[in-house]
Amino acid sequence: MIRHRSISGFPLLLLLLATACFTVVTGCILMSPADPIRIGVLTSLSGDDQEIGKVTVDAAQFATDQVNANGGLKVAGQQYPIELAIGDTTSTSEGAISAAQVLINQEDVVAIVGPQYSRYAIPVSRLAQQAAIPMISPRSTNPETTAGKSYVFRAIFTDTFQGKAIAHFAREELQAETAAVLYDIASPYNRGIAQVFQQVFTDLEGQVVAFEDYTTGTTDFTEPLQRIKASSPNVLFLPNYESEVPRQAQQARRLGIQATLLGSDAWGSMQDEDWKGLDGAYYSDHYSLDTQNPTTQAFVDQFTEAYGYVPPAGAAATYDSFGILFKAIQAKQSYQPEAIRDGIANLGIYQGVTGRIEYRGSGDPIVSVAIQKVEGGQPVFYQEVTP
Repeated sequence: MIRHRSISGFPLLLLLLATACFTVVTGCILMSPADPIRIGVLTSLSGDDQEIGKVTVDAAQFATDQVNANGGLKVAGQQYPIELAIGDTTSTSEGAISAAQVLINQEDVVAIVGPQYSRYAIPVSRLAQQAAIPMISPRSTNPETTAGKSYVFRAIFTDTFQGKAIAHFAREELQAETAAVLYDIASPYNRGIAQVFQQVFTDLEGQVVAFEDYTTGTTDFTEPLQRIKASSPNVLFLPNYESEVPRQAQQARRLGIQATLLGSDAWGSMQDEDWKGLDGAYYSDHYSLDTQNPTTQAFVDQFTEAYGYVPPAGAAATYDSFGILFKAIQAKQSYQPEAIRDGIANLGIYQGVTGRIEYRGSGDPIVSVAIQKVEGGQPVFYQEVTP
């Protein structure tokens, strides 16, 4: 258990929850104060995406410890501690479904935070909807995750919105006339953003001169990159995961491709050493460390002190997901799954560490997009795109 950090003696997360409604709802299940409210955390603790697993668990524990240090959540006059049940997706869709089944059927969780990535969140979302268990994915941006599901939410923008935002940025801010795209055709996340970018860039009278794909697990991108080089694009869009982008960028530069590199929010999970060779690139993300928002800065400072590293976007979005859950529980004064679902759907405006979050009749919130630029081997805030 980490040591508690606070602002002037008052925990950060409770500051975020200060506007929560405390109206008592009849029909709440009353338990002994010693019995915890169990929340599932579903992330990749092993396999190719295990780096995001540590980030997710640390952020979940950070949010939980802050609330528990002050007696837990007050529900219908009683204080309930929060307890985490953590499931490992093993970085596979099959593993994600299996772990979700354990959380729902054996761990008796009232809600699930995760998975982070769309390729795991999409199959789990179907299970959560069927089981009537609220689910919040901190970073799944594929529209299919929430489509037609009343129990499934996300804490960030969708692929459709960020694909549009990057296309507009390329045409209007960078004045790019031609673009190339390299994407994983087997991944819903990569494929979805790539297709939106292609459509919107074309609608804006730009020309997509190369639209190249590969399949998950590819490490040598020479062949599609050679075709991209031959097309001489102004920008090269890489809406791919952090485990692939550094290699793709390195191979592109080695081949002599001079196009400005563009990316999506998955870039936000890259480690310090991954940014080498990406100077001059731009990508969309959920929040920026450079923001002057005091709530964000307090979170960054406290998290860094507690865990010894600066929280990436996945940590911030996970923290906000827990804040949303806690506020929904307090608003409804119930931790029953149906009440939590209603609480999230009618949350109103939530001021999180990633910015303003508001649900308007669906699981897709209205949020802003931060455009980051890589300078000196590090991402820095460039501009904000607001819907």
